[in-house]
This record gives sequence, structure tokens and C-alpha cells, in this order.
Amino acid sequence: MDTAQINEMIGSRIKDLRNRNGLTQQELADRTELTKGFISQLERGQVTPSVETLLDLIECLGTSPSEFFKEEKEEQVVFREEEYFEKVDEGGNRTLWLVPPAQKFEMEPILVEIRPHGTLEMDKPHAGEEFGYCLAGKLAVHLGDNVYHVKAGESFYYRTTMNHRVANPGSRPAKFLWISTPPQF
Repeated sequence: MDTAQINEMIGSRIKDLRNRNGLTQQELADRTELTKGFISQLERGQVTPSVETLLDLIECLGTSPSEFFKEEKEEQVVFREEEYFEKVDEGGNRTLWLVPPAQKFEMEPILVEIRPHGTLEMDKPHAGEEFGYCLAGKLAVHLGDNVYHVKAGESFYYRTTMNHRVANPGSRPAKFLWISTPPQF
């Protein structure tokens, strides 16, 4: 990284912190006994602050040098098909985990395909909620002693406070998007 790139990175982080703190350039300049022009040039990467000035700015913006310079890994946003985790159960039903590291998130989206007249394993009561959207075929959602029928284009939603499972009563494969919270896998 050359000096110009370092100045741009410092300037960008100063501007971001200033905006997060709801300060104008003039207000930050007043707090640090600098000029508004210097703050503006700094945020655009056009000047290099002294170590003392940079430490003063960091302190006035409510952070520490270690936090200011910490490299943040960009969180993965797009997941590609080759990253999906697939499981095929004994009945030939297929489950694709669309977000492989879902355990660290609030939701777990999966794509499920149930063979004709197939069923998924019964799930015992647990903390959480589940949502499904039927993409193709028909589903029978077993929730406690009740059975709810869902066809393509319809969705279902329930709290997981009783035994539950999803089955395919039809003669063609059924496919649905299933999102649960918290992640179970």
C-alpha cells in the first residue's frame, strides 16, 4: 500500500466516523483545534496527518487506534451453487443449505425437494420459527395433530412448539424454500 492509498484509507475512515457521530467537518475541526479545510483535505486523502493529530482525531471520534486500524473482513453476501451443502436422506429427499455458514446468522435458508409420497423426518418441539414457500408440487405440513395442505405459490409459517414435519402427498416431486430461525444444522 503506497502513501496515497494510506491517506485515502485514513481519510475515508475519519469521514465515516465523523458521520456516524453526527458531526460536521467544522464541529470536528473545533474539537481538535484544526481547520475545516484541513479536515476536508484529510477526508479526501490529500494530506497526511501527523501521528499526534491522527491520535487526537481518533480519540475525539470515540474510538481507539486499534479499532481505527483494524482490518474488517467483508462479510460474504453472495453464495454460489458450488458452495451449497447438500444432503440426501434415506428416502431420497434432497436438502440444499443455501447459506453454508448459517449457524452464525439468525436464519437458515434451505431448499428442499421431497420425492413423490415422501416425507421428512419428524422434528421435535424446539425454540424457533419456520417459514416455507412451495415452489413446485404439493406439501402436507404436519403440526402437532393438524395437517395443513400447501400447493405451489403458497407459503406456511409456524412456531416450532410442537412436533412437526413436512411431507409430499403428491405423485410428483415437491420443492420448497424453507427458512428456520434459529439455525438447526
